[in-house]
This record gives sequence, structure tokens and C-alpha cells, in this order.
Amino acid sequence: MSERMNIAERKLSGGKSIDTEELTGRTFPYQFDRSLVEDVDLTEATPGDDLNWLEDIELMTEDGVPAVFDRYTNAFLKIHFEIPEGREDEYARKVLIKHLQEGNSYGIWLKHRHAKFRQPELGPWLAESATVGEDWSAPVLEGWRKPLH
Repeated sequence: MSERMNIAERKLSGGKSIDTEELTGRTFPYQFDRSLVEDVDLTEATPGDDLNWLEDIELMTEDGVPAVFDRYTNAFLKIHFEIPEGREDEYARKVLIKHLQEGNSYGIWLKHRHAKFRQPELGPWLAESATVGEDWSAPVLEGWRKPLH
């Protein structure tokens, strides 16, 4: 348990890592506790009838730690719990879906400010998600002026 706490409380390295912990300075309970993703139903959580996008999700590593790649954030989400042999990709998918459903992806956080069209805040992975992007306007830099030509 103390090893997990040390990982969860670690300081940002300032290195070249592209993991979510480095980018956001946060970790999430489901990265450390397998029981928190056990009940994730991948079929139910997958939008539409096409599971192909989910089949592309595989367990990878980042800094020598098992991880799943979050395309919304363009970063890895490290997995610090023991993964049963032969179920590596399944657990990578479950952790990613849990991450997206709970709205913890940095890419989802940015939707509030940058979504240019109406869309589900938490994507199609969660029924009845709030919507964002209904009243987007282009940002204006203070002091900026449109060129004359």
C-alpha cells in the first residue's frame, strides 16, 4: 500500500513524459484500484454498433509503467494496479472508458472553452451527458488588431 501512495503522491518530474499525471498533476483512484473498473461494461459503454475503435486500444507502457493512451488528451494514463495475465487490453480499455465517463480527460476539460459545435461533454460513452459548444465565440487576444490587408 505504501508503494501505491508514493506513486500517487509523486512530484512532477519536469521530464519529457507525456502521461496524464505529468500534464495535469493529478491521479485518479481507478488508476490504483482494479475493483473500481471491474464493473465497466465495454459493450454498453461503446457508442453505436461499431466496436472497432475500442479494439484499437491496447495496453502500452509509459516510463516503464503499464498505461493506456487517451486520444482526447494525447497522453498516457498510467495503470498502477496488477493486471491479470491475458486480460491486459481489456483492463486498458476499462480504465480508459472509466476515465472518459468520469470526465477526467484533459481533452474533455478543454471542451468547455474550445468546442465549436454542440456535442456531448463526456462524449458518446455516457448516456445523457451534458452538452457543450452551443455558444462558442473566437477568443480575442488583448491588444491584437486585425491587419489592414
